[in-house]
Amino acid sequence: MRIRYGEDPDNFGVLHLPDRPGPHPVVVMVHGGGWLENHDLSYFEPLARSLADAGVAVWNVEYRRVGGSGGWPTTLADVDDATEALATVVQKQAPAELDLDRVHLAGHSAGGHLAAWIAGRHTLSANAPGGQPTVVPRSATIMAGVFDLSLAATAGHDGFVRQLLDGLPQEHPDRYEMASPINHLPIGLPVTALHGSADETVDPVQSRSYTVAANSAGDPAELRMIDGVGHGDFGNVDSPAWALAKETILHYVTSDS
Repeated sequence: MRIRYGEDPDNFGVLHLPDRPGPHPVVVMVHGGGWLENHDLSYFEPLARSLADAGVAVWNVEYRRVGGSGGWPTTLADVDDATEALATVVQKQAPAELDLDRVHLAGHSAGGHLAAWIAGRHTLSANAPGGQPTVVPRSATIMAGVFDLSLAATAGHDGFVRQLLDGLPQEHPDRYEMASPINHLPIGLPVTALHGSADETVDPVQSRSYTVAANSAGDPAELRMIDGVGHGDFGNVDSPAWALAKETILHYVTSDS
């Protein structure tokens, strides 16, 4: 079911419902692709369907991206709006189907960054994009995510990050501060960071440093390194990487029941 949450053509999501009566826990899924316009939610659709087949409602969200009408701060504001839409237009399209007290997050790569940011946006000031949310998730499963944008833009030489925030950390320190999930700890909810040892796109140090910082701040974060797994493996519904991610998501969902 395709549902619009805003006026832009990219302000929509696809809602997948299990074939059984609700209300169901909901997983908000955020796709990756370097925050770039030429990558969309389509590669997440098989993953979303596999979760729905397991009894979970899935809100697979699209958002404005770099190269289109996205970038700073639009991309972050869109994923916040898409999540908040669960309590308005999405719930209206699926009455009695969604349990908004049991919302969970899953994201891959750039979408892992956005999912982790959604998980901590309640710590932001009221005037920040995403500040004072009404839909507060219960957990986050982050696949090969970018948690520290300053580290990615400098030590990682990540041009995608620089495009998202329109410059380097020394040019826009406030943007990097607000957009980096690692800067908003503690967030008070469990996060599992999954990362492949063979990832050549997002350095595994991103997941390692986040989980160490989260644990130090008192959050129940966990790192699960997967030997031999590359960056794109998480986007393949038949891969061992997705099997572990799905298992992790469902563990959070069932333990929250």
